[in-house]
Amino acid sequence: MAFGIKREQLTEWKQRVAQGEIAFLTHYWLHPRYPGITTVTKAGCSDIKRLIDWGRKYGLPKEYIHYRASFPHFDLIGEKQKEILYKEQQWEQIKRFHI
Repeated sequence: MAFGIKREQLTEWKQRVAQGEIAFLTHYWLHPRYPGITTVTKAGCSDIKRLIDWGRKYGLPKEYIHYRASFPHFDLIGEKQKEILYKEQQWEQIKRFHI
């Protein structure tokens, strides 16, 4: 279950992904398989080669890519999410979601 984002934020993320940028979208998320995890960040890019290369930089295998509705992305959670958001200087998302 996802919550904590506005339609405008989702729309902007989709536009940036469609343009071939590496774009980040963090939202609150609860899943019984991941107790204690309360947020997920979607790191997406429509340029699959660019997304694969970006993921490799952070140790994310291409098999982790979700191919959903023309918006391929990695789901980042836990310590990996925190590490990547800091390295990518996503300060607004870090602050907003207390990561």
